[in-house]
Amino acid sequence: MKQGLLVKSALGSVLAAVLAGCASSPQPAWQEDKTYTLTILHTNDHHGRFWPNQYGEYGLAARKTLIEQIRAEVTAQGGSVLLLSGGDINTGVPESDLLDAEPDFKGMSVLGYDAMAIGNHEFDNPLEVLFKQQQWANFPLLSANIYDKATGQRLFQPYQIINKQGIKIAVIGLTTEDTALIGNPQYIEGLEFRDPKTEAKQLVAELQHSEQPDVVIAVTHMGHYQDAQHGSNAPGDVSLARALPHGALDMIIGGHSQEPVCMEGPNVMVKKFAPGDACRPDQQNGTDILQAYEWGKYVGRADYQFRNGELNRISYQLIPVNLTKKVSVNGESSRVIATQAIEPDPALEAFLRPYQEQGQAQLNVKIAETNGKLEGDRDVVRFRQTNLGHLIATAHMQRAKADFAIMNSGGVRDSIAAGEVTYKDVLQVQPFGNTLSYVEMGGEELLAYLNVVATKPVDSGAFAQFAGISMTIADGRVSNVFISGKQLRLDGHYRFSIPSYNAAGGDGYPDITRHPGFVNTGFVDAEVLKDYLQAMSPIDVNLYAPSGEIIYK
Repeated sequence: MKQGLLVKSALGSVLAAVLAGCASSPQPAWQEDKTYTLTILHTNDHHGRFWPNQYGEYGLAARKTLIEQIRAEVTAQGGSVLLLSGGDINTGVPESDLLDAEPDFKGMSVLGYDAMAIGNHEFDNPLEVLFKQQQWANFPLLSANIYDKATGQRLFQPYQIINKQGIKIAVIGLTTEDTALIGNPQYIEGLEFRDPKTEAKQLVAELQHSEQPDVVIAVTHMGHYQDAQHGSNAPGDVSLARALPHGALDMIIGGHSQEPVCMEGPNVMVKKFAPGDACRPDQQNGTDILQAYEWGKYVGRADYQFRNGELNRISYQLIPVNLTKKVSVNGESSRVIATQAIEPDPALEAFLRPYQEQGQAQLNVKIAETNGKLEGDRDVVRFRQTNLGHLIATAHMQRAKADFAIMNSGGVRDSIAAGEVTYKDVLQVQPFGNTLSYVEMGGEELLAYLNVVATKPVDSGAFAQFAGISMTIADGRVSNVFISGKQLRLDGHYRFSIPSYNAAGGDGYPDITRHPGFVNTGFVDAEVLKDYLQAMSPIDVNLYAPSGEIIYK
């Protein structure tokens, strides 16, 4: 990590924050006894979805049409619109990943975003990439709680002041502390992710003294957890709202947990939300908490009235962007638009098309075929052993000539459907560009390591997938460990493969990069998987089905 680059960026961010409130000429303040309309539009967890999927769902061009329609409507009625993002623009679609999310940031600039929170996936690449993305964006990337360890200064712009009709709005950015665990250690080793609650409390107090904003909004990438029950995750938006004085934040525009935040009662979320359903946002300690699922599937719209210094929500909805539903006609299944079709903006579509086409030739080439689904769905692979987790671990184990393999489930980002497998499928499964590493340990040390790694909780990216090893896991300990069919010997020596991300301490795994037996092979994980699939094609998924090697009690 280049210290000079960090210092330069930090100084630039501070300067930008100072200038934020005075870059434009002062506007007249709001008038007493006059009612103003303020509409907040928001998205989050974009994850590279600048282009619609195969069903024509979401995509920036259709999102632009919708947003422009709302802007025109609100403006005609004398109101103002603010467009915000809860972060995680990076990682998820190969066409975007290969281009460092250039089409996404430039497309969002065309849409007129006012600000976004910096998410944990903004650190999936070297910091130089994030700084480049800041240049592509004509809106600020905000985070008040990320500090440069070398200078002790904030690395990014902490807030933005926006004036709408004389209403002074402070937008502050916050990033989950979990980034220190789930971010790539190679890229964040020089960063400190401080407690967002503490930073927010201090910053809100400072802003009330220096800026006297009429409205305070937090754009966050922290997650919404029902009744603040965040489990093994870092505290999220509910905890943030409760930690501050009542009403210190007028609203939180969130992300990270990737769900529609719609409540059926106090601290009780709607379990199944469908396009077109009514949505009531969470409210905690005088603060509205909003989140619009993921990928631009919805645009959240919150309409407020501002009068005599008071902000009151009038309505809220999650507007689907060409989401479809399955229907059956004469026994045949097809998809139709669930609510109302939105035509993509032709100019933005034309701008984005070359980016989409740029990688198609290499991405859509068949590399293998499979006779069934390789399971990598998030709600499965983070709860139990799966055939895809086993296959990836097997590919790593063989390339590293290891005795067994460990693969974190958070590094398995998608499933592979039965039939033809393309390079695009591989990159959707493993988009992060981690490298394959291995380490050689003595049996006693290895047992202690497994007692940490194999006992990671379900419903987390740390939950481990295995190959070449069997064991029983109960009461936070492992037992009956067999490697390559032979019982673990405390005086033996073993080699196991592991993604570089976890080897460096990602997901809370022990950092073993300075272990004398550690080797980083330099092989990129997606390339290892691609080569394995090609070599073993056609893939019989039954050969990778878990058969009780890992027993949980």
